[in-house]
Amino acid sequence: MPNRLARATSPYLRQHADNPVDWYPWGEEAFAEARRRDVPLLLSVGYAACHWCHVMAHESFEDEQTARIMNANFVNVKVDREERPDVDAVYMEATQAMTGQGGWPMTVFATPDGAPFYCGTYFPREHFQRLLLGISHAWRTDRSGVVGQGRRVVDALSAPRTLPGGPPPSAGTLATAVELLAADFDHANGGFGGAPKFPPSMVLEFLLRHHARVGGEEGAAALRMVRRTADAMARGGMYDQLGGGFARYSVDASWTVPHFEKMLYDNALLVRCYTHLWRQTGDATARRIALETADWMVAELRTDEGGFASALDADSEGEEGRYYVWTRPQLREALGEADGAWAADLFGVTEQGTFEHGASVLQLRADPDDAERYARVRDRLRRARAARVRPARDDKVVTAWNGLAIAGLAEAGALLDRPDLVDRAREAARLLVGRHYDGGRLVRASLGGVPGESTGVLEDYADLAEGLLALHAVTGEAEWVGVCGALLDTVLTRFSDGSGGFYDTADDAESLFNRPREVTDNAVPSGWSAAAGALLGYAALTGSTRHREAAEAALGVFTALAEKAPRFAGWGLAVAEAFLAGPLEVAVVGPDGDPATEELHRAALLAAAPGTVVSRGNGIDDGGVGLLRDRPLVDGRPAAYVCRNFACRLPVTTAEALAAELAAV
Repeated sequence: MPNRLARATSPYLRQHADNPVDWYPWGEEAFAEARRRDVPLLLSVGYAACHWCHVMAHESFEDEQTARIMNANFVNVKVDREERPDVDAVYMEATQAMTGQGGWPMTVFATPDGAPFYCGTYFPREHFQRLLLGISHAWRTDRSGVVGQGRRVVDALSAPRTLPGGPPPSAGTLATAVELLAADFDHANGGFGGAPKFPPSMVLEFLLRHHARVGGEEGAAALRMVRRTADAMARGGMYDQLGGGFARYSVDASWTVPHFEKMLYDNALLVRCYTHLWRQTGDATARRIALETADWMVAELRTDEGGFASALDADSEGEEGRYYVWTRPQLREALGEADGAWAADLFGVTEQGTFEHGASVLQLRADPDDAERYARVRDRLRRARAARVRPARDDKVVTAWNGLAIAGLAEAGALLDRPDLVDRAREAARLLVGRHYDGGRLVRASLGGVPGESTGVLEDYADLAEGLLALHAVTGEAEWVGVCGALLDTVLTRFSDGSGGFYDTADDAESLFNRPREVTDNAVPSGWSAAAGALLGYAALTGSTRHREAAEAALGVFTALAEKAPRFAGWGLAVAEAFLAGPLEVAVVGPDGDPATEELHRAALLAAAPGTVVSRGNGIDDGGVGLLRDRPLVDGRPAAYVCRNFACRLPVTTAEALAAELAAV
């Protein structure tokens, strides 16, 4: 009989609905039951696309004997870390403090009031059973010791912590950050550090902006790191050479073997990054990868309601990567002898295999010598692969990650001449504003268009605001600016820490033993750095001093990070580059559909200066957008105004003149 999780809005929780474990979702019911029974809580935290979460589920949570031990001795709580990032954050901090490492599945034993006293990650079944019995015995025989351990953990993690403040990073500080990144750069393989390697999207964006701002050899050095890394990722096994889109990370230093789960947030960030690389260099590979990844997002992750699902699983048919890998005999079967041998050499499919069981992950280390043959072979392999069992999809629509997708698709669509991608971005924005947003507040996620119960966290407000700013820039639609302003007002009133920074949860959110806040970037921009970026962009668009001062205050913390750990502050440093550059503001005015208006608008969007803000209007009605106020047509012709802090140069009326203006400031 299905347990309580059958009613959950999280696909990850629903995956466990038929377990023999008597699962509870996170909530007061579970805590009350633990108090009533006088037993500890067992929190199991994971997400739908997590390979080792599946392994532990098959080994332990589907096992009758293990479930009996769990049910007899604990109240068992299953948490989707993507739906409740606040719960994940506070217990992950405890796990890392106790064990020196973290990961998922995360396994936490806690008192009935939620104080963690023993933490870990994946446990094999026999080890897990012994651990369950040991924890239960300790709870019965050494209650004061167990409770005391939990109290000490809570006291240590909830102690006030002061984060460094001060002015935003200076030009010299940002140059130091580039030097530190260069010292950690893998010249042979691209990327930073050794294995495993995650796509450093936010660091690459910082380096692109640094190149655009400083130029010269310093800027060229930053650009070389971007190009080498972007090319290596695109040619390796982490990129799906048949279907497009990137896996979560590479288990090795050479981007050869991925961890096969494919996440919306990675691909949304990478679409934007490769689009910006093309904007600065005209690189054909960057353009191809941006478009293929955008098309993959639309084809594989777009939901019926117009949003984007969270992820594709790493596994199919119980094996990680089975859907994606090939052997030489499989290539010959799909393509015939001649094309099969040619494809094996092209894609690096060896007799021994580069993955498991003699299979290989497809790579494209060299360009094909026959473009037509390559296209034909690739198409046939895609069709052959489509007959395999596909990885499962996590269908929940997460606000923050859809905000990232809106920004990436809007910019790729506008810059790479794909208006259909702008349409997909607009549809996602309408879904979020229509169903995730009510009374000035956001929900974290929805499923099938039905909003979940979890409230939005800082990254939801900030990333959606960033996406709406990008959508306004490419469409000129003023409605998105108003929503953006309302979101950021909530950020300033509900998430502020009172000293220029932010908490990850609102002041009226569920109270946990520690109110989380995170400055450093992880797989996505931290809510703090994303808020700084959206506040700065909104201030440049509207002229709001309040929002600019808030952005400036939030950037102060990144000075110390730039000088110590720039790999973990890429988006904050990218925002700091925009702050140093102004950012530039470009107002384009002219009738919709007028070729001159369209040419000026495209030239404005092609501006590579860090964080350039673009708005578009008709020259008559400013639509409530401050940057468009008092920006008339010039002798009845479309015009563009290049400004910084709302101080504008003389308007220009041709795309060529606008490009020259942008290059000169």
